[in-house]
This record gives sequence, C-alpha cells and structure tokens, in this order.
Amino acid sequence: MELRHLLYFKTVAEELHFTKAATKLFISQPPLSRQIKELEEELGVQLFVRNNKRVALTNAGKYFKNEIDTMFAKLEESKELVRKIYEGVSGEFKIGYISSVYQSQLAEILKLMHQEFPYLKTSLFEVPTLAQITALEHGGLDVGILRAPVLSDKLKVESLFFDPFVVVLGGTDHKIDNQQELAAFLSKSPFIFFNKEFAPQYNQKLIEICQRMGFSPDITHEANNVHSILQLVEAGLGVSILPLSLKKQYAQLKVSFIELGAIPINTEVVLAYKESNKNPALTWFIKHYTQFKID
Repeated sequence: MELRHLLYFKTVAEELHFTKAATKLFISQPPLSRQIKELEEELGVQLFVRNNKRVALTNAGKYFKNEIDTMFAKLEESKELVRKIYEGVSGEFKIGYISSVYQSQLAEILKLMHQEFPYLKTSLFEVPTLAQITALEHGGLDVGILRAPVLSDKLKVESLFFDPFVVVLGGTDHKIDNQQELAAFLSKSPFIFFNKEFAPQYNQKLIEICQRMGFSPDITHEANNVHSILQLVEAGLGVSILPLSLKKQYAQLKVSFIELGAIPINTEVVLAYKESNKNPALTWFIKHYTQFKID
C-alpha cells in the first residue's frame, strides 16, 4: 500500500464518481479503477458499491475514509510544523507583552537569544491581555507575557511570578501611619486606572481591593498603558493601585509606592503559547525566561 493508493481512495470517496475523481487526479479512469481494486484486495474488503448509476461507500469504506482523512490532516499539520521549525531559526519570533510588566529581564533574555539564534528576527508588541490571547490563538504571536487569568483552552500557560498590588501616590513625602488613614485618604481621592474595556480583569482587581478597604474608587481618569497612568499620578491628577514590580521600572518618577498591608491581593504574571508551536526559538525562550529570577 502506497500513499498514492490512499490519495486515490480519498478522492473517489469525496467525489463518489470515478471519472470526476480521475480528472481531479490528472489520470485516466481505468488505471484509477484498477488502483482502487488493488487496494480493496490488499485490505480484503469492499470499499465501494458500484453500478451504472452511482458509486457509494460501504460501511467499511466510510470508516476507512474517516481514518484516511485524519491521516492526511495530520500529514498537512506535520508539513506545516516542519516549515515553521525551519523558519524558526531564521524567520521572525513575535513576543507580546503588557505595559505593566518590568521589561529589564526580557532585554537580557533577548541578548542571549540573539547569540543562540543569530539569524532570527525578534519583534516585540505591547498588547493588552485579551488581545494577546486572541493573537496567540490565531498565530499572530509566538509567545505572550501577560497577566492571569488566561481564559483559553487553546493555550498553555507557565507561571512566572506573583506581583502584589500597592498604592501609588504623587510625590515622595507622604506620611500615612496606618491602613485606616490610607483607606480614608484613598476614599476621597480621584483614581487613575486602566479602561474597563481595555483591561477588564485588571479593572476588577482595583474594585475588589477598594471594596475590601471599605469604599468604591472614583475613577476620574483612564489610560491604556501603565506609563501614562504613572505620569498622571506624578502630575498630581489622582492616585492608582498598581503592581509593585513597577517600582523599579519607574524609579525615576516622583511617586510613592505604599504597601496595602493587610490586603494580600496579588496578580500573577504568566507566559502563554500554543503547545503545537514547535518553533525551537519558542522552546528556548520558555526555558530561559521561566528560569530568570525577578528581583
């Protein structure tokens, strides 16, 4: 049994007409009929019922068609993966990330990656979590650095670290002695945060933290990236609640980061990718990025 026999069978099973199948295969009808007969003899079953008016699959033929369809689909997938593996060492590797994750370690990983894959082009895209999930599912990104939860059964997720939330205030001379004073101060302050449609899970975390402190936040200003939020806080337009890891990333700004103390609410930073993506650059990136320690 050769692959061409299976292709001939698949085509006849789809067309249910020997002449049309032969035309599609660019062969004449008698050799096609002979090949199908040989296949049936090798299998020891009748795959088609033939008469002058119609061609139909037997029950055995229907089962065999399903198996062959699966086999050819797997073959096409393997061909595509082979191309991706080949292109992976000299093509483009696309990384998504969110603005609220400290990027120093990413730069270090990319330096090492260039040494390992000198002909690989790496492209970085600042994309919010929901948009990253869609891009990862459809192949628009190879890997994403984002915040949990990642609500997709098509993606594999690797935990990187847990990031506690802190209050961010403009200026560096704040004197707040306890959590009661902090809650009272925040309840009267305008908040600056991510747009709800842009980052719904993140927005919900803010609401949850404030509710646990006994008030609902007055979100006066919204922005679509953390840098803009911090600049508005520094300018005195309001306060925010953001991940602690940003303190090092934006150390140059005149803002204060105050711990929430008795409210241990964290956000989890994760890597997400399609497990079927066999790009060797992806395998290398996951191994080294997940081992990199966040200070």
